[in-house]
Amino acid sequence: MNWEQLLSLKRQGDTSKRLRVEQDDTRLGFEVDYDRIIFSAAFRSLQDKTQVIPLSKTDFVHTRLTHSLEVSVVGRSLGRLVGKKILEKYPYLKEIHGYHMNDFGAIVAAASLAHDIGNPPFGHSGEKAIGEYFSIGNGLKYKDKLTAKQWQDLIDFEGNANGFSVLTASRPGIEGGLRISYATLGAFMKYPKESLPKKPTNNIADKKYGFFQTDKAFFEEVANDMGMIANKEDGDIGFERHPLAYLVEAADDICYTIIDFEDGINLGLVSEDYALEYLIKLVKDNIGVAKYKLLETKEDRISYLRALAIGALINDAVDVFIENEEAILRGEFPYALTDKSKYKAQMNDIINLSVEKIYQSREVIEKEIVGYQIIQTLLDKFITAFNNKYDGTASNYDKLILKMLPEKHHLDKGNLYERLLHICHYVSLLTDGNALELFETINGRKNN
Repeated sequence: MNWEQLLSLKRQGDTSKRLRVEQDDTRLGFEVDYDRIIFSAAFRSLQDKTQVIPLSKTDFVHTRLTHSLEVSVVGRSLGRLVGKKILEKYPYLKEIHGYHMNDFGAIVAAASLAHDIGNPPFGHSGEKAIGEYFSIGNGLKYKDKLTAKQWQDLIDFEGNANGFSVLTASRPGIEGGLRISYATLGAFMKYPKESLPKKPTNNIADKKYGFFQTDKAFFEEVANDMGMIANKEDGDIGFERHPLAYLVEAADDICYTIIDFEDGINLGLVSEDYALEYLIKLVKDNIGVAKYKLLETKEDRISYLRALAIGALINDAVDVFIENEEAILRGEFPYALTDKSKYKAQMNDIINLSVEKIYQSREVIEKEIVGYQIIQTLLDKFITAFNNKYDGTASNYDKLILKMLPEKHHLDKGNLYERLLHICHYVSLLTDGNALELFETINGRKNN
């Protein structure tokens, strides 16, 4: 892979190449990506979607929106620091093509901003609830009517693949979705493969999948246009990662490791003594002891350590990336950057404590149980009504259910897979609050 091709400003539908040297620096194409994402309805809905604590009313707790904003800030720093070193190594990128270090920051920031845009309500249990509706729930009856890959898309419903669809899927009058630049889409593609074959490998890019069968053709176009390395055979689609996808992943890893931990501390799920012990291991080389002793409140002490920890992890991730940049360009770096971090042991200690004290806390488990029932009920009602309408057998109840669908979701879908995926997509874009309200309405529990 080569950087000039990877930093593509091309957008879906373009008939000619967009050159960096011809860009208006006051409205750079990669920055347009960021703006389009942040003004999208799908991004706004993240303000009422679970990060860790579902349906929490606590101000301390991060939503998907605040998490995404913070990941984009960390991603921007990672991109700029890497960009500076890449331009020093390959000066022709700046001298001939006009790229700046801020271009790298803008690409990674935009992709990081969108990294959770396809996630369903109620956190990762939302993905599992959709998948299990098909694998062991009422949706199992559709298995024999779908191809193996279509079925795998549904039983392993994946927020990353759904996010690619959010960013790129066309609907009448809106071709190419948000029309994001190929470079930003490449950085967004953490798992550049389809749902099958599902084989355990040591390559981090094979951990999940990155696109639904409906989006396969355009995904291939984006990857091929940027010269991403194909790594699948026999008609299966898969690629080695775009290099900047490693930075998006690192930004997410850094934020959820440190900031979910901070949420747990502020909620009282993790004691301050524990927190100080774990965080100080990360920042012992950078801490200003005199400044730290002046901080009187727990919140200020934790905030200070959090900022130092994020800074240390950013610099370390940049070092790992630059040390392995040539292997990454060859498609020969099958790890997350944090896997090779000198702070890996400390990060693992924090994650393990978070799993024990936060992710498995009673509050989280109770709300995830509620989320399962809500999501599976909504899927069942809307899928049944949508299919009955297509078959011409819709009851009056089915027609009433479909009136709850927003206008933009009233689309004709000619085959079963597209209908099922369409309803999954609709449910996935609901906020936690919207999903709960719709569930209560359907079950006759809503109080006016």
